[in-house]
Amino acid sequence: MSRKPFIAGNWKMNMTVATGTKLIEELKPIVKEAKCDIALCVPAILIPAMVKAAKGSRIKIGAQNVHFADHGAFTGEISADMLKDYGIKFVIIGHSERRQYFGENNDTVNQRTLAALKAELTPIVCIGESLSERDGGKTEEVLTRQLEFGLHGVEDVKNVVIAYEPVWAIGTGKTATDEQAQETIKFIRKKLSKMFTVKDANRVRILYGGSMNAGNCKGLMAQPDIDGGLIGGASLKTDFAKIVNFNK
Repeated sequence: MSRKPFIAGNWKMNMTVATGTKLIEELKPIVKEAKCDIALCVPAILIPAMVKAAKGSRIKIGAQNVHFADHGAFTGEISADMLKDYGIKFVIIGHSERRQYFGENNDTVNQRTLAALKAELTPIVCIGESLSERDGGKTEEVLTRQLEFGLHGVEDVKNVVIAYEPVWAIGTGKTATDEQAQETIKFIRKKLSKMFTVKDANRVRILYGGSMNAGNCKGLMAQPDIDGGLIGGASLKTDFAKIVNFNK
C-alpha cells in the first residue's frame, strides 16, 4: 500500500520569531515541489508567527505537545482547541525528551493522543528504547508496551503517525544502520497489525527519529517500512530541504 512520505521537523526549544521566519522564507521556494508532506513543529509561543510565515507554502506548522484536558487549572499547558485556533494539524506526543525530563509516561501519552484525535489533530506519537534496553534485548518488549498503552482506546489508527526514535542512537555516538531502522519499524508495523488490522497498520505512516539528516536520509527513506523522518537539529537550517527533497 502506498503511503505518502512525511518529513516533520522538531525545533525543540530553539528559534525566535526573527530566525524562524527567516528560515521558513528560505525553505519555501526550495521545498515547493517536494513529493512529501512537510511540517515544522515549533515552540508554542512561535506558532502564530510561524503560521503567518508559512502561509501559502507547502510547509505546515505543528506543535510539540498538547494537554489531555479541554481546559482547566493546568498552568503552562496548551489545549487542542487552542492549537486548532491557529490551524495546527500535527502535534508531537511522548517525545523522548518529554519522557526523560518532564515525567511523560505511557499513560499520559495515551491521554494526550486521545485528546488530539478527539480534536481532529494528527498525533505524532513517539516511541523508542534506551541503550540499556536495546543492549538487554528488550527492544520489542519496550516498543510493545509503549504501543499497547499509548494507543489504548484508539479506534482509527490510520489517523495516527508513529515516530520511532531509538534513544540509544541519539547523543551516544552509536548510529542505527538503515537495516536496523527498517527491522525495528517493520516490527512496529507488525505489532500494529495485531492490535488493529493489517489493512489499517499498512496505512499508518511510521517515521524514523534517530538523527536523520541530509547525509543519511536517502538510505533510510529507501527502506520499505520507513515513511519519513522526525528531524531534530537538521530542521534548524536550510539543509532540512535536502531531507524533504530526499528523492531528488
